Amino acid sequence: MRRIALLILLFAAGCGGSMTSSQPTVVATTTQLADMARDIAPGAHVTSLLSPNTDPHEYEVRPADVKALASADVVLRSGGEVDAWLDGALDAAGVDEQDVVDVGAGVGLEGDDPHWWQDPRRAERAARAIGAAFARAGLPQDSGAYVARLKRLDAGVRACMDRVPASERKLVTSHDALGYFASRYGITVIGAVIPALTTAAQPSAGDVADLVATIRREGVKTIFAESSVNPKVEAAIARETGARIGPALWADSLGPKGSSGATYIGSIEANARALVQGFSGGAVDCPVDA
Repeated sequence: MRRIALLILLFAAGCGGSMTSSQPTVVATTTQLADMARDIAPGAHVTSLLSPNTDPHEYEVRPADVKALASADVVLRSGGEVDAWLDGALDAAGVDEQDVVDVGAGVGLEGDDPHWWQDPRRAERAARAIGAAFARAGLPQDSGAYVARLKRLDAGVRACMDRVPASERKLVTSHDALGYFASRYGITVIGAVIPALTTAAQPSAGDVADLVATIRREGVKTIFAESSVNPKVEAAIARETGARIGPALWADSLGPKGSSGATYIGSIEANARALVQGFSGGAVDCPVDA
């Protein structure tokens, strides 16, 4: 409560001389949601509370976030643990619940796994929910065109992944962030450096030893680090097992402008290409174009 009270005071102190704009304003918690919103409603002013390559699991709300939320026409939250920190900020900003769209609730979360965007089919549901919310708020939108691109993305990733035998699609990542992707495209999750759905957890020595043994037993060729984490443990495991480190995956966050993960669709395309190259030991390369 003391933290929220402090946010309110800081927010109030920074509100003098606020700017007005004719553009409808959208605030999204995650980079993925913000990118989707920009595609669906190009005329809206979209703010992402999380910045590119920011770990959402350890994020702390800032006064600027509260200020942005207070002036939003629509707030998009991803749902689950990745933006559980939003609740206090909404209270501090005085945002009505009717202005908040819980996208994750509408796409079908599986258990406690909040990483729904790793499945383009769920992203289709998210796009439709975002479009419907914008329409209710009177924001011009075209979710249909974006959904069509997501359908092409899904088909392209599946065709790419089918070029690698299912027995070779063995996934080891920094943490359990690609479960939805793996389920959609027939990938076996062998393990994770951090055996949890959040990077806030820490692997024990026993966890690492077990993972090393599993990688050796399963003949895993590539370990995939993630763009928003320090890959030093992954590198150590790779040295011990003889596996290689693949290109960093876009897991919890999109990347900066100009990177392969600067957009949601681009991030899935880049991940699919990196995974296929890693699974096949570099023998297969199939760029996905949605």
